[in-house]
Amino acid sequence: MTTTIAPHRSKGRPRFDRAVALERALGVFWRRGYEPASVAELCAAMEINPPSLYAAFGSKAQLFMEAVEHYERIYWDAAWERLADVADVHEAIAGFFHDAVRILTSQDAPCGCLVILAATNVSAESQEVNDALKALRKEGRDWFLARLQRAVSDAQLPAQTDTDGLAAALNTMLEGLSLQARDGASQDELTRIVVVAITMLPDSPRR
Repeated sequence: MTTTIAPHRSKGRPRFDRAVALERALGVFWRRGYEPASVAELCAAMEINPPSLYAAFGSKAQLFMEAVEHYERIYWDAAWERLADVADVHEAIAGFFHDAVRILTSQDAPCGCLVILAATNVSAESQEVNDALKALRKEGRDWFLARLQRAVSDAQLPAQTDTDGLAAALNTMLEGLSLQARDGASQDELTRIVVVAITMLPDSPRR
């Protein structure tokens, strides 16, 4: 996953564990959303002072996007890679959504997807953050689209499959799962939704 905000080059060697600081900032952003999370709250959670935050991350926006990248890398990258690697498209999509349910309901990760949930609390003035989150959400659709197009080429899906529409529908389903998880839906409840998501794929012409 990539962002549209250039990374900040830290001034000197930080006197704290960057990964730990990002995990703590992640928790604040997940609970509060981007806009309501104050620098004071973030500093308190990371156990650093504001000058250290700005020296290490440059700005609140850059801290947020680095926390999002950390979240994507730790919790989601492997799931997206499995989506691409599994040979059968039906198994790949099913496996991805079951991975998503596990991630979204994990006790180790923020409940629900940070990219979706934080976007509800970003003002129009924070355009760079809005643009970066929009780009990340589009990447999810692009992952689905690439996998579906490959499946059509491999004759695993009918040639007339609307891959653009199906990719958008699957990505919308993923966003909806995030909101359901945030509202406290159980793993069993989300799995029932996943069963519906999987049925959106047409049968293979070979079947």
